[in-house]
Amino acid sequence: MIDGILHRVRTGVHWRDLPERFGPWKTVYERHRLWSADGTWERLLQQVQAAADAAGEIDWDISVDSTIVRAHQHAAGARTDPPPIPVSKGDESEEHQYERPWQSLVARLVEVVLEARDWGARAVGSPPSST
Repeated sequence: MIDGILHRVRTGVHWRDLPERFGPWKTVYERHRLWSADGTWERLLQQVQAAADAAGEIDWDISVDSTIVRAHQHAAGARTDPPPIPVSKGDESEEHQYERPWQSLVARLVEVVLEARDWGARAVGSPPSST
């Protein structure tokens, strides 16, 4: 039974694909499920760890640094200030109360285009600079 459970954990096969030498797959699955639910696996681990620790076979010193544990790719540049509080629909300002979402997007795009034109016009009139 334990060999069947360990085989499944090591290989990642589906329970139904367990080799027949471990017995009926449903029996192995049910036993694993029951032992997980009642804490048998946790107690077994604690006993094995205690015996290994008493024999001096476990080194409990842990060293973790950035070469071992990497930050998630989205962790860089995280926001430090709290996110803005969303405005509920009833609290909208009168200025944007009757505006559709696409209308505010179009208005913002117009602002950006005008800013870019102004920037381009200022760049044309300024003397060239070298770096």
